[in-house]
Amino acid sequence: MLKINDLNVSIDSSSILNGINLEISKGDIVALLGPNGHGKSTLFHSIMGNPRYVVNKGNIIFNGEDITKMDVSTRSKKGLFLAFQNPPEISGVMTLDFFKNSLNSHLDKPIKLLDFYKKTTQAYEDVGLDSSFIERNLNEGFSGGEKKRNEIIQLQLLSPTLAMLDEIDSGLDVDALSSIAKVINNMHEKGTTFILISHYDKLFSLINPNKTFVIINGKVALSGDGLLAKRISKEGYSFIEKEFKIKIEKKEKQVSIGSCGVKQVI
Repeated sequence: MLKINDLNVSIDSSSILNGINLEISKGDIVALLGPNGHGKSTLFHSIMGNPRYVVNKGNIIFNGEDITKMDVSTRSKKGLFLAFQNPPEISGVMTLDFFKNSLNSHLDKPIKLLDFYKKTTQAYEDVGLDSSFIERNLNEGFSGGEKKRNEIIQLQLLSPTLAMLDEIDSGLDVDALSSIAKVINNMHEKGTTFILISHYDKLFSLINPNKTFVIINGKVALSGDGLLAKRISKEGYSFIEKEFKIKIEKKEKQVSIGSCGVKQVI
């Protein structure tokens, strides 16, 4: 489904990805791991087509088609979805309007009001969020956990082919995490492929990835099955340096563009 060949990406003239190579098949649940600042979120934004990220070399093949130069809207309509690490607050944009327009942009005909109501009501119930949130401005005044659940509602409405979830579990309590894991597992059973970034074993114990890719120094340094993700959650990344002789460069935490960057693009 997804093949990335020698992907080199920079932002603001700083090189972040230095030759990413990976393949993901339909039906996979992939754990994307690595120390902070080594390129995980950058890879997600590059796959989604965020214009602030410059592809200097390599390409991204999705379902047999080169999407490297396609814009975000086109990639979304082809079945890609990205849930932000830090979902932006958008003043003046009602959540209801955002959801409905997003959904309609992926349909041949606008959704009927009753069908939209049924879909959103069920989605809010699934994530344990009060449906009155749909009448508020998008993410404005939401807690971190509420923003993450709002991302999952978008995921359910758009029903993408490939979903990338960037630390979707941060800021969630135990009940909310269980609800979101249930949504992910249900969507996976219906055919959605997932790539997930997380630093917590709890999510992976609920979802059980079948593949793990570890990004270090802007490259895929190690890959394996779901057991690799579980080992990292218990031991950290120190064993990679010892066993595989891969030096992990210390990097400053990259500034997330989940909020400021999206506002700038809008």
